[in-house]
Amino acid sequence: MNKPKNIIESRKTQIGIFLIWLLHISGLIGILSGEGDWFVPKTPLNLMLMALLFIWIFALDTIRKTSLFIFLCVAGIAAEWIGVHTGWLFGSYHYGENLGPKLDGIPFLIGVNWALLSFCSGCVSRNLPLPVGARILFGALLLVGLDFFMEGVAPVLDFWTFQGGLPTLWNYICWFALAVLFLSGYEKLGIKGNRAFSLHLLSAQFIFFMSLYLYY
Repeated sequence: MNKPKNIIESRKTQIGIFLIWLLHISGLIGILSGEGDWFVPKTPLNLMLMALLFIWIFALDTIRKTSLFIFLCVAGIAAEWIGVHTGWLFGSYHYGENLGPKLDGIPFLIGVNWALLSFCSGCVSRNLPLPVGARILFGALLLVGLDFFMEGVAPVLDFWTFQGGLPTLWNYICWFALAVLFLSGYEKLGIKGNRAFSLHLLSAQFIFFMSLYLYY
Protein backbone atom coordinates (compact mmCIF):
# COMPACT_ATOMS: atom_id res chain seq x y z
CA MET A 1 0.00 0.00 0.00
CA ASN A 2 2.89 2.39 0.80
CA LYS A 3 4.99 1.54 -2.26
CA PRO A 4 3.67 4.31 -4.54
CA LYS A 5 4.08 6.85 -1.74
CA ASN A 6 7.65 5.70 -1.09
CA ILE A 7 8.47 5.98 -4.79
CA ILE A 8 7.10 9.53 -4.90
CA GLU A 9 9.07 10.52 -1.80
CA SER A 10 12.24 9.00 -3.24
CA ARG A 11 11.83 10.90 -6.50
CA LYS A 12 11.16 14.15 -4.64
CA THR A 13 14.36 13.62 -2.66
CA GLN A 14 16.36 12.89 -5.81
CA ILE A 15 15.04 16.04 -7.48
CA GLY A 16 15.85 18.10 -4.40
CA ILE A 17 19.39 16.73 -4.09
CA PHE A 18 20.03 17.34 -7.79
CA LEU A 19 18.88 20.96 -7.50
CA ILE A 20 20.91 21.53 -4.33
CA TRP A 21 24.14 20.53 -6.05
CA LEU A 22 23.24 22.15 -9.37
CA LEU A 23 22.68 25.55 -7.77
CA HIS A 24 25.62 25.43 -5.36
CA ILE A 25 28.16 24.11 -7.87
CA SER A 26 26.95 26.50 -10.58
CA GLY A 27 27.28 29.42 -8.19
CA LEU A 28 30.71 28.28 -7.02
CA ILE A 29 32.02 27.86 -10.57
CA GLY A 30 30.53 31.20 -11.56
CA ILE A 31 32.18 33.06 -8.67
CA LEU A 32 35.55 31.34 -9.07
CA SER A 33 35.53 32.04 -12.82
CA GLY A 34 35.26 35.77 -12.21
CA GLU A 35 31.51 36.20 -12.66
CA GLY A 36 30.82 36.93 -9.01
CA ASP A 37 29.22 40.29 -9.81
CA TRP A 38 26.43 38.36 -11.56
CA PHE A 39 26.16 35.30 -9.30
CA VAL A 40 26.53 36.75 -5.78
CA PRO A 41 23.55 39.16 -5.97
CA LYS A 42 21.42 36.09 -6.82
CA THR A 43 22.07 34.70 -3.31
CA PRO A 44 18.57 35.65 -2.04
CA LEU A 45 17.03 33.69 -4.92
CA ASN A 46 19.15 30.67 -4.07
CA LEU A 47 18.17 30.86 -0.40
CA MET A 48 14.49 31.11 -1.28
CA LEU A 49 14.73 28.12 -3.61
CA MET A 50 16.47 26.08 -0.89
CA ALA A 51 13.74 27.06 1.56
CA LEU A 52 10.99 26.04 -0.86
CA LEU A 53 12.71 22.71 -1.54
CA PHE A 54 13.06 22.20 2.19
CA ILE A 55 9.36 22.90 2.83
CA TRP A 56 8.42 20.47 0.05
CA ILE A 57 10.87 17.63 0.73
CA PHE A 58 11.88 17.76 4.43
CA ALA A 59 8.87 18.48 4.82
CA LEU A 60 7.00 21.07 6.89
CA ASP A 61 3.88 18.92 6.97
CA THR A 62 2.77 19.24 10.60
CA ILE A 63 1.80 22.13 12.88
CA ARG A 64 4.67 21.21 15.21
CA LYS A 65 7.31 21.43 12.46
CA THR A 66 5.87 24.59 10.96
CA SER A 67 5.55 26.32 14.33
CA LEU A 68 9.15 25.53 15.27
CA PHE A 69 10.43 26.66 11.86
CA ILE A 70 8.60 30.00 12.15
CA PHE A 71 9.80 30.43 15.73
CA LEU A 72 13.43 29.84 14.70
CA CYS A 73 13.07 32.32 11.83
CA VAL A 74 11.84 35.00 14.23
CA ALA A 75 14.39 34.08 16.90
CA GLY A 76 17.19 34.19 14.32
CA ILE A 77 16.19 37.66 13.15
CA ALA A 78 15.83 38.83 16.77
CA ALA A 79 19.30 37.54 17.65
CA GLU A 80 20.81 39.26 14.61
CA TRP A 81 18.98 42.50 15.45
CA ILE A 82 20.49 42.44 18.94
CA GLY A 83 23.88 41.75 17.42
CA VAL A 84 23.77 44.51 14.81
CA HIS A 85 22.20 47.18 17.01
CA THR A 86 23.87 46.50 20.35
CA GLY A 87 26.90 44.28 19.74
CA TRP A 88 25.86 42.12 22.70
CA LEU A 89 25.58 39.07 20.46
CA PHE A 90 28.24 38.09 17.90
CA GLY A 91 30.13 41.40 18.09
CA SER A 92 30.13 44.64 16.09
CA TYR A 93 29.04 44.02 12.50
CA HIS A 94 26.60 45.12 9.83
CA TYR A 95 24.92 43.50 6.86
CA GLY A 96 25.77 44.22 3.23
CA GLU A 97 23.54 44.28 0.17
CA ASN A 98 23.61 40.70 -1.11
CA LEU A 99 21.21 38.97 1.27
CA GLY A 100 18.06 40.64 0.06
CA PRO A 101 15.48 42.97 1.67
CA LYS A 102 16.03 44.01 5.28
CA LEU A 103 14.01 44.83 8.36
CA ASP A 104 15.79 47.56 10.33
CA GLY A 105 19.13 46.47 8.89
CA ILE A 106 18.53 42.70 9.21
CA PRO A 107 17.86 40.63 6.06
CA PHE A 108 14.58 38.72 6.28
CA LEU A 109 16.31 35.68 4.80
CA ILE A 110 18.87 35.46 7.61
CA GLY A 111 16.09 34.20 9.86
CA VAL A 112 15.09 31.63 7.25
CA ASN A 113 18.72 30.56 7.02
CA TRP A 114 18.96 30.09 10.80
CA ALA A 115 15.85 27.89 10.78
CA LEU A 116 16.88 25.97 7.67
CA LEU A 117 20.37 25.14 8.93
CA SER A 118 19.10 24.30 12.42
CA PHE A 119 16.52 21.85 11.06
CA CYS A 120 19.02 20.19 8.71
CA SER A 121 21.68 19.93 11.42
CA GLY A 122 19.11 18.61 13.87
CA CYS A 123 17.91 16.01 11.40
CA VAL A 124 21.43 14.77 10.65
CA SER A 125 22.38 14.69 14.33
CA ARG A 126 19.16 13.03 15.46
CA ASN A 127 19.98 9.93 13.43
CA LEU A 128 23.33 9.39 15.14
CA PRO A 129 23.59 6.59 17.74
CA LEU A 130 24.38 9.06 20.53
CA PRO A 131 22.67 10.33 23.68
CA VAL A 132 20.45 13.38 23.18
CA GLY A 133 22.95 15.78 24.76
CA ALA A 134 25.77 14.53 22.53
CA ARG A 135 23.58 14.86 19.44
CA ILE A 136 22.77 18.46 20.33
CA LEU A 137 26.44 19.30 20.88
CA PHE A 138 27.43 17.61 17.62
CA GLY A 139 24.80 19.55 15.69
CA ALA A 140 25.85 22.83 17.31
CA LEU A 141 29.52 22.20 16.46
CA LEU A 142 28.46 21.41 12.90
CA LEU A 143 26.80 24.81 12.61
CA VAL A 144 29.74 26.62 14.20
CA GLY A 145 32.08 24.88 11.76
CA LEU A 146 29.97 26.07 8.84
CA ASP A 147 29.89 29.59 10.28
CA PHE A 148 33.69 29.62 10.49
CA PHE A 149 33.99 29.24 6.73
CA MET A 150 31.12 31.65 6.04
CA GLU A 151 32.78 34.35 8.15
CA GLY A 152 35.93 34.10 6.05
CA VAL A 153 34.16 35.04 2.81
CA ALA A 154 31.14 37.06 4.00
CA PRO A 155 32.86 40.48 3.59
CA VAL A 156 34.09 39.58 0.08
CA LEU A 157 30.57 38.56 -0.93
CA ASP A 158 29.08 41.63 0.78
CA PHE A 159 26.97 39.47 3.09
CA TRP A 160 28.12 41.06 6.35
CA THR A 161 31.25 42.73 7.72
CA PHE A 162 32.67 42.81 11.24
CA GLN A 163 34.33 45.87 12.67
CA GLY A 164 38.03 45.24 12.28
CA GLY A 165 37.42 42.74 9.48
CA LEU A 166 37.26 39.48 11.43
CA PRO A 167 34.85 38.13 14.06
CA THR A 168 36.11 37.54 17.57
CA LEU A 169 35.79 34.37 19.62
CA TRP A 170 32.60 35.86 21.06
CA ASN A 171 30.88 35.41 17.69
CA TYR A 172 31.47 31.66 17.74
CA ILE A 173 30.46 31.35 21.38
CA CYS A 174 27.15 33.05 20.56
CA TRP A 175 26.65 30.88 17.49
CA PHE A 176 27.27 27.77 19.57
CA ALA A 177 24.93 28.86 22.38
CA LEU A 178 22.09 29.72 20.00
CA ALA A 179 22.62 26.50 18.05
CA VAL A 180 22.38 24.49 21.29
CA LEU A 181 19.12 26.27 22.20
CA PHE A 182 17.61 25.79 18.74
CA LEU A 183 18.65 22.15 18.50
CA SER A 184 17.38 21.47 22.01
CA GLY A 185 13.97 22.64 20.83
CA TYR A 186 14.27 20.41 17.79
CA GLU A 187 15.06 17.38 19.96
CA LYS A 188 12.44 18.25 22.59
CA LEU A 189 9.68 18.32 19.99
CA GLY A 190 10.88 15.08 18.43
CA ILE A 191 11.02 16.54 14.92
CA LYS A 192 11.71 14.09 12.11
CA GLY A 193 12.45 14.84 8.48
CA ASN A 194 14.25 13.88 5.31
CA ARG A 195 17.81 13.03 6.40
CA ALA A 196 19.21 12.62 2.88
CA PHE A 197 18.03 16.07 1.81
CA SER A 198 19.37 17.61 5.04
CA LEU A 199 22.75 15.92 4.70
CA HIS A 200 23.19 16.99 1.08
CA LEU A 201 22.18 20.58 1.78
CA LEU A 202 24.67 20.88 4.64
CA SER A 203 27.38 19.18 2.56
CA ALA A 204 26.79 21.54 -0.37
CA GLN A 205 26.98 24.55 1.96
CA PHE A 206 30.23 23.30 3.48
CA ILE A 207 31.83 22.66 0.09
CA PHE A 208 30.64 26.01 -1.27
CA PHE A 209 31.99 28.11 1.60
CA MET A 210 35.12 26.02 2.21
CA SER A 211 36.09 26.37 -1.45
CA LEU A 212 35.60 30.13 -1.41
CA TYR A 213 37.43 30.37 1.92
CA LEU A 214 40.45 28.58 0.46
CA TYR A 215 40.26 30.63 -2.76
CA TYR A 216 40.11 34.03 -1.06
